[in-house]
Formats: sequence, C-alpha cells, structure tokens
Amino acid sequence: MTAPLLRASDHALLLRLLELPTAGPLEGGADGGRGLRTAQELYAGAASACGLRVVRHAPAEPYWLERPGVPATVREAARADPGFLAAQPSLLLRRGPRLPPARTVMFNVHLDTVAGAEPVRFDGRRVHGRGAVDAKGPAVALLAGIRAAAARHPGIGRDVAVLVQAVAGEEGGAMGVYGTRPLIAAGHHGRLNVFCEPTGLRALPRATAAMTARITVEGDDAVDDRPEAGHNATVLLGHLAQHLAHRLDGAVPGTGVCVAGLHTGDRHNRVYGRGALLLNLSYGAGPDGARLHDAVTDALDTGLAAFARRFGATRAFARTAGDAARIVRLSWDKRDLPALRGGEPWGEALLSAAGALPAPADDPGFTCDAIWASGLPGAHTAVLGPGSLEANHAHAQGEFIDLDDLERFARIVARLLVAFATNAADGAAGNPAGNAAEEPAATPAGGTAGSAAADFAGSRAGVPAEGDAPEPVAGRAGGPAPPSGDLPPPSVPVQGSFPPKGGTTA
Repeated sequence: MTAPLLRASDHALLLRLLELPTAGPLEGGADGGRGLRTAQELYAGAASACGLRVVRHAPAEPYWLERPGVPATVREAARADPGFLAAQPSLLLRRGPRLPPARTVMFNVHLDTVAGAEPVRFDGRRVHGRGAVDAKGPAVALLAGIRAAAARHPGIGRDVAVLVQAVAGEEGGAMGVYGTRPLIAAGHHGRLNVFCEPTGLRALPRATAAMTARITVEGDDAVDDRPEAGHNATVLLGHLAQHLAHRLDGAVPGTGVCVAGLHTGDRHNRVYGRGALLLNLSYGAGPDGARLHDAVTDALDTGLAAFARRFGATRAFARTAGDAARIVRLSWDKRDLPALRGGEPWGEALLSAAGALPAPADDPGFTCDAIWASGLPGAHTAVLGPGSLEANHAHAQGEFIDLDDLERFARIVARLLVAFATNAADGAAGNPAGNAAEEPAATPAGGTAGSAAADFAGSRAGVPAEGDAPEPVAGRAGGPAPPSGDLPPPSVPVQGSFPPKGGTTA
C-alpha cells in the first residue's frame, strides 16, 4: 500500500494554522495582522523542509492602492487605518534559483480567511475549522505535493523552479490588489500557474471577475408619527432590490448577479431617508462586464420609473416617489477588472495527465486572484484544489476538508511537477538559447485595464519585488533522472508538449 504524502507533521501544521485567526481588516480582523504573520511564518518554516526558501515576506507598497481597478472599499479602509497594509503581508517562497518564467511553476494560495471563528477539530479523517477548505488545507497539501515531487525528480529546484505565493488580501472583497497582483506584476509567475482554490479537483482555466454596484438613497429622515414628511429609503431600496433581481436575472448570458446587502437603519420608530443597496456582478469576459454595467443602469432607470408610478398617489410615500430619481445615486465600488479566460492545450494535457479532472465547458468558474494572471503570454493558468465551496461550507458554519481530498490534491501537485520537470528537460535539449532571459520582459500594454499586461506596462513591474534582490538566472544543469516511486511519468508525450522556450520569457 502506498504511503500517504501527508504526514503527521502536516496534520499538526494544518491544525495550528486553523487555530490562528487570519481574517483581514476588510473582514473585521482586529489583531493588527499578528495571526496572519504568525501563520505565514509557520508556513515558511514548514516549507523550508521542502526546500523552499523565503524570497519576500512583506506588505505591498502603498502605490498599489492607487492603481486602476482597486475597489473603493479597499482605498477607504486604507485611508482610515494607517496600518492597513502592514497588517497584511504576503509571503513568496521559491525552490531553486530564479529561473525564467518558461522554466517555472507558480502556485498561489491565500492564508487569509473570512470572518467567523469555527471550532477546530480533527477526527483522523476530517478536519474542521475556518479556512479548512478555503484555503489553509490546500496550502498544507501543496507543500506535501512539492516535497514528494522533489524527492522523485532531482530537476525540481535545479532545472525548473517552484514558486509559492502565500498571499493576503484574497478575502473581504480585496480582489488580490495588494497581495497577488503586485507579485504577478513583478514577474513572480511561471509558464504554469496554479491557484489553489476549492474546485473538486477540476482544473478550471478560467476565473470570473466581479464588479460591485452601490445604489444609495440620500433623502430626509422623518419621525414614525409623520412618515409622509420624509423619504422612506427602506421602501424605495426594497422595491429596487426586487426590480433589479428580476430584470437582471439572465439579462446577460454567462454572467452572475447577487443582490447582496441592503441597509437603512435598526430602529422601529424612525423613517430612514438614507441607505444603500449592494449588487455583486460577475462576468467571464470584458465585453460581458460592459453589457452587465449597461444593464444595471437601464434596470435602475426602469425601477425608479415603476416606483414613481406605483407609489406616487399614496399618502405615506408620495414624497419619496416624487423625488426618487433625484435622491438615488448609482456608483461602483469596483469595476473594469480583468477576467481569466481560456488556456493552452499543452497545459490542459499536463494537468489531465497529473490526475486533475476536466472542467465542464458550461462551468464559468468563480472570482479569485487568478484574474491577475490574465494576459500572461505563453502561460497556462488554472484554478485547482480539493473540496467544494458549497459542499465543504466555505465561508459558512461547519467548514471542513477531508484528508482524502487533501491527499488527492497533493498527489496531483506531485505528478504535475514531475511532468513539468521532465518535459522542460526534454524540450530544452534542442533549444539552449531558450535559457538566456534573466528577467521578465515588460509586456506591451493591452487588454482590460489592470490585467497582467497592463500592470507590466504601467507599474514598476519587470523588476524584482521589494525585498527580492536581483539574482542571476541559473543556467541549465544536467538532465534529470527519471522519476521513481508511486508517481509515474506523465502519460502525455513529453516531446513537443511545450511551446518553444525561446518565445516565452515574460
């Protein structure tokens, strides 16, 4: 019987990570980042046993909050809290020398969680706790997979490099703008990039982007004995929530609409004239996002007109109906973010051979930090991980992950790295010039604002991230020994399964 890749020490690491509160400021975390930093330090210590060293452990520079696409809630939180960024460092680890992206595999995982403490428990088969599936469990399994692959293929860390981004700022609506985005823009990515999120071990070559519409009412309050004297934001926003839910459902095929929070006030003896309604809208391609933006604008206009007709002759709400168009405002907390769409055939073949399941063609994916890998030339990016957001109660009470699922994920990671190293070695034999690039080249601007291409052109990208001293890119060492043990070579042909290296340096 094959020995498990996850050891007792891995179980202990996961339990310790789950005990640490790592919700960020946007999720109400109030410990100044101590839990997150401690979790990252524990993770780095465990990673060192897998041959991964710390390249960088620091927060993003403040200028990243001024880039296009940063959610308004992020900017507001940072202005209100001088320690906002300092409380949310990201960790970058690497096994091997700094190599061109063409000979690098990057894994991204987040150690921050949503709010809501969950009891940590382990019965030998199932682990419960906040972050068990999203995404501390996958983070630990990732290390086990890297460790197993390195033991079976000496080229891992010599002929190919492995990067691990253990980031902050994935949850809370931060959209990775100060965690993943700066690391990708600084060139810390590979030809193959895997974002570790719960997908049921399906390799999704796409990720949706999201935009948030904020509909506010700015009217006058009134006392409960004279409700007609004020503007009733509760009734107005309630009407608009129903109208928008109905009008936007299916308005743009392939997009998603979540009618989210509605708030006016908490007291029973007051008419609230001010309030807000939030809509979260997801899309898988930039043009769909633009159409969804227009659909929201149009639906709001028809909703206001319908409210005026319905309530214009009422005693209590006539003033609200008459002034509705004047006191309602639409703004966007975030918009114009890139979506990840499509992949490379060689990458899909490599993942399939490693044991990852194919993604159904009608699965649009979900929103995660993988959007920042959009536009990387010649690269394949996939979202892949154990468990399910729904079935494993991510972001909800009772979050859990099964050890069997973590084990399966670790084995996919190990096989994937062995296959990548084998293919890279064989592909480089006839193309020694493919090892010449020392730093990621700046990519021409293009695509959606905020995409990887735009970040390379419009930021300090193309240079090492802060704290990552420039290093010479290692030349190719001798060819790797064939893999051994319980991780067989890939079933896809190694010759020709990658595009020529000489054309992919960014």
